[in-house]
Order: sequence, then structure tokens, then C-alpha cells
Amino acid sequence: MEREEQLLQRRFQDLALMADKREIALFTDFLNLHEQDLLDRMKKELPDIKYFTYGGYLDAERKIICLCGNRYIEDVREIEFPISCLRITPINQKFSDKLNHRDYLGAVLNLGINRSKIGDIIVNEHESYLFCSLSISSFIMDNLLRIKHTVVSTSLMEYKDFIYKPNLKKITGTVSSVRLDSILAVAFKGSRSKLSGLITGGKVFVNSKSILSNSYLLKENDIVSVRGFGKFIFKGVTNQTKKGRYSVEIQLYQ
Repeated sequence: MEREEQLLQRRFQDLALMADKREIALFTDFLNLHEQDLLDRMKKELPDIKYFTYGGYLDAERKIICLCGNRYIEDVREIEFPISCLRITPINQKFSDKLNHRDYLGAVLNLGINRSKIGDIIVNEHESYLFCSLSISSFIMDNLLRIKHTVVSTSLMEYKDFIYKPNLKKITGTVSSVRLDSILAVAFKGSRSKLSGLITGGKVFVNSKSILSNSYLLKENDIVSVRGFGKFIFKGVTNQTKKGRYSVEIQLYQ
């Protein structure tokens, strides 16, 4: 195990023990899918407390985990997560650059902010939304003034008011089975042999859990994330051909 993972595990242990001892709710920073999976696999070694996960909106990938030792809290909706949602807009839309996710993330990290304090960044045509730790939201609003050559304005909004409708592309294909490697080949239009290396390499997550088996069978509405490739929803089997193959539908995040 890498040193970074060992340090993260110790951090999880410390938080869980403190939450249990003091009977309070404590929070991690934003975790990527691998880190979320690491904590999930550790739960048997941690105190028997509640664990709630949220990233600011329903489909968030990067999430904060609440380690809750308060026995009176039963539902994630009872918890006020330390998350802020920032709306970023160009001052002059006409002369703004065409900005992508990397541009926004790079500009924020150049302010000296640690990646763990930043959640998802949703990029739309004329504006973007950045989820971050509550403790740094004012700093970002005061200091994020330009992205590439574009002068921007940053304002705070209630993350609970944020409504996100992802842009999904429908993809269909036929497979001999709903094995993970077969579905990846349909989603990303590649060969099974090439994409299977991503699975064994720990780069594929199903519903935020690391999957290392090529033969893992997907279920309807499973959400699959692949590092460096993207994310999709496996909608399931639509019908079976006369030759016994399965027609499948995938909704690929754009």
C-alpha cells in the first residue's frame, strides 16, 4: 500500500474513533472514487457508527463522507455538510474563452488550494458551478478573478438550490453477456482486451466501488466510472437477438 493510502487510512481511523467517542458528526475532505472505496473497505475495522456520503448534488462523483457518532441522526438529510456551491460566470460573455473543466480546476489550484478541498466542477456553456469546502469559499470568491484570458465573477449560491441535469448520449450495442469488459467496449468503442487492462489496473468503479474482475456482471442502472475515459449509466438489456446476443443501452455522460 502506498504511503498516501496509509496516511489516509489513519485519518479515517482517527475521525471514526473521535466521532464515536464524542458522539458527534465529523467530516472528511472531498474524496475521489478510489478514496471513497478505501474507506468503504475499512468499515469493518472502524467503530460501528453511521457513514453518510454527499457531494453537493445527487450525481456528484467527488464526495465528502460524514462519520456520524450521533445516534439520534438517522438520515443524510439531517446533516448540514460543510459544502459551498460557487457560480462562476464571465464578466463579458462575448469576449470569453471557451473554458473546460481543466481550465477551471487549474485556475483554482493555482490559488494554492489543495485538491481535496474541491468537489465536482460542472461546466455549462455560459457559466459553471464549483463545489468546494465551506471554509475556503470566501477565499475563492475574493481571489478567482481570471481563468485563462477570461475575467470572471464568482458568487455563492445554496447548493441545495442547484439543479443538475446531465447531458447524456445514448449508445446501443450487442454483447454476448453483460460482463463489465464487454460493456466497456460498447461504451468507449474499444477492444475488450485493451479496456480489460483498466479493470485489472484499478481504474474502473461501479457505483463508487472498485471492481477488479473483468467478468463482473453489471445490473440495470449501475453507474460506471473509468479514470481517463468518463462515466456512464448501464440502462440494461433491451432485448435478445435470435443468435442469443443481448442488445444493451448505455447513457454516456458528455
